[in-house]
Parts: sequence; C-alpha cells; structure tokens
Amino acid sequence: MDALIMAGGLAQRMGCGEKSCIELNGKSLISYIIEALEEAKGIGKIYVSVTQATPETKKLIETQYPGLHLIEAAEGSYVGDMIYSIKTAGLIGPVMVVMCDLPLVRSDIIDDVLNKYETCEEPALSVYVPIALCKKIGIRPDTVFNKNTKLIVPTGINILDASDINNEQPDYNYIVDDPRLAMNVNTPEDLERCKKMISEGFE
Repeated sequence: MDALIMAGGLAQRMGCGEKSCIELNGKSLISYIIEALEEAKGIGKIYVSVTQATPETKKLIETQYPGLHLIEAAEGSYVGDMIYSIKTAGLIGPVMVVMCDLPLVRSDIIDDVLNKYETCEEPALSVYVPIALCKKIGIRPDTVFNKNTKLIVPTGINILDASDINNEQPDYNYIVDDPRLAMNVNTPEDLERCKKMISEGFE
C-alpha cells in the first residue's frame, strides 16, 4: 500500500513556522514518520503533500529524501489538499494517509494498522485511541468522538480508498491503546512531553 504524508500546514500553536521541520532530539518531526513508513513491511511508495506555506519542508524532502514523491497542493483545507494530492499522484485503491506530527509512531504500528485493514470489510479505516489514554499521559485532545458509547480520539492515521476519494467512505474504527499513537505535536508542551516519553523508552 502507498502512503501520503500531509505536511502542508504551519505550527500556529507552536509559534515557530513549519511543523514538519520542528526538531525533536536533533531530528525533524516529519523524519520520524518517514522512517516509520520506510521501515514498515507493507508500505510501497511514499508521497508528501506540501503547500506554498511550507517551502522549508519541500526543501527538506528534496535534500534528505530524494526518493520520495512531492506534491504541492493548493493550501486550502486539510481534506481538500488530501483529495488533490491523491488525485495528482494518480493513486488507485487503498492508501494510508498520515499526519506529519506523529514522532512516536514506529513501523510496528504502521504494519499493525495495515494488517487490521486487511481483515475489516469497510473500504476505509480510521485509527483512534481511548480518551482515557490521553488523560493518563496528560494530553488534552482537540477532537473527541463518541462511538458506540466510547469516547475516542483520532490519531491522524487513516486508510482510504483512493478510487472513491470524492465521497464519504464507511470506515472501521480501529481503537488502539498505545500511548505512542496518542502523542501528536501541536504545542511546545507536547514537544517536551514527546522528549520525556522518548527518554522513558516510548519508541
């Protein structure tokens, strides 16, 4: 399965430019997710969606990861840029879409999600963590869904059918109780929490 990394936004709550290029322990945030996808057994080509707002991210990919496929989207909405990027890449069938700010995600998580998708009947899959897990590690999520009486938080990893990308797709809610999936970087506090979790062995 091919993968698309969404990296066209600014780190507005971080207050320091492009989110993808923020460094965590000497490595850019986007590098963590790129390496996780490259090491995963089930991932083929990797595409990176950038915008005019993220020229440094584009330069980083061109210099450090020349084997990846860059797509410059219109800097509209997240969903709009995703649809544009999938169409521009000419992708067909299932594609994994991931956000660039998931530095604790590793290849074992990617492969686990891919394996789960192979067993579900829905054309799409969305990965969530329980809200209780977020509270346990001190995270206040921006978005919470109530699914079958369970409060769950989206992680920023999804699988969609590229062949039907213009339409809303029934999705399987894959709930994973793994703190590495709960940790995306939106604020300076999140960055420090990531550093602490890495030091404690969460990688």
